[in-house]
Amino acid sequence: MLPRKSIIPEEFALPGLVSRIPRKPVFRDRINKARFIAKSGSCNLAHKNIREQGRFLQDVFTTLVDLKWRFTLVMFTMSFLCSWLLFAMGWWLVAFAHGDLDTNRKAGIEQCVTNVKSFTSAFLFSIEVQVTIGFGGRMITEQCPTAILVLILQNIAGLIINAIMLGCIFMKTAQSHRRAETLIFSRNAVIAVRNHRLCFMIRVGDLRKSMIIGATVRLQVVRKTTTPEGEVIPIHQIDIQTESAASSNNMFLLAPLIICHVIDKDSPLYDLSAMELQCSDLEVIVILEGVVETTGITTQARTSYVAEEIQWGHRFVPIVTEEEGVYSVDYSKFGNTVKVPTPKCSARELDEKPFILIQTMQKSELSHQNSLRKRNSMRKNNSMRRNNSGLMMPKVQFVTPECNQNITAT
Repeated sequence: MLPRKSIIPEEFALPGLVSRIPRKPVFRDRINKARFIAKSGSCNLAHKNIREQGRFLQDVFTTLVDLKWRFTLVMFTMSFLCSWLLFAMGWWLVAFAHGDLDTNRKAGIEQCVTNVKSFTSAFLFSIEVQVTIGFGGRMITEQCPTAILVLILQNIAGLIINAIMLGCIFMKTAQSHRRAETLIFSRNAVIAVRNHRLCFMIRVGDLRKSMIIGATVRLQVVRKTTTPEGEVIPIHQIDIQTESAASSNNMFLLAPLIICHVIDKDSPLYDLSAMELQCSDLEVIVILEGVVETTGITTQARTSYVAEEIQWGHRFVPIVTEEEGVYSVDYSKFGNTVKVPTPKCSARELDEKPFILIQTMQKSELSHQNSLRKRNSMRKNNSMRRNNSGLMMPKVQFVTPECNQNITAT
């Protein structure tokens, strides 16, 4: 049997030191990777090599709503212009077939459409029919059944175009993500001790007075994982539990709330310490959903937190105060945090060794008492210096030239 090799270098080995010392984990530098969800809530995902482009045409309305505004306005304008030109050609053909454009036509023969003598007049009549302006200079007569049929077709086509394009414009202006612009999240997330447990916390708020009905908050951890079979999952989404009110449509988002996730044995953050968290590549996604009170449209706001945006050992400062019988929210302190005593170990180690939390709290209390003592001693020293300076003021003699008498003042 080969002797066990020591893990400690020989130049640092001490006599009698046991070689079975557990080796500390080696942390690698974190590689900056792309975020899956941006801070603004947009998905950082690019779709490439889509071969079945025809599927987008099967849902034309959704495709029009998803287009950018400049393309939507171009489609809105071109749809009306093309329909006016198309039916203007139809009216011109009807007038041409009936002989209304002939300058040598016999008197007494009534026209299909009065005062349509060129393509320009036919185009103006097409606009009058579709938008129901009716200037009165041009009108259809009962001489041509074909003209009556063209009139019916243009009215139906005009109603369809109006319904589609105006509905598209309305849906674009009333999209749910517009309401999500006033739903805000804290810039950083924090990890601190709450109720003797390590907790992951964020703060959410609503800037509008109109409320979000049935608001829910979902948290997901996204990271790259490898299964025991060797399969690499680049975007592995793991749901993490929040407080019961935040996850079950019972959240009353009247004032800014702190969403808390207890890091227990079922949490993907259970084995991460403060140092390991900074070296990890995980991303915590926060999804806030609810129904807008004024419009009844379901809205969704999203954000994410990477390792650099998670502050270990911090807590959010209170921002709700009561002023003259009214609760006031100071949004200038929405993302402010303060340091609190928090163990640097993982939640697993904290569960296995509860005394770590007790020692951390005791050290924090001792340091707080020492700081108070130093502060009190400094105050006493300053007060004593002020008193001594008042008692030891030098005497000053004033000589009056008139009577040459010395006047002593202190």
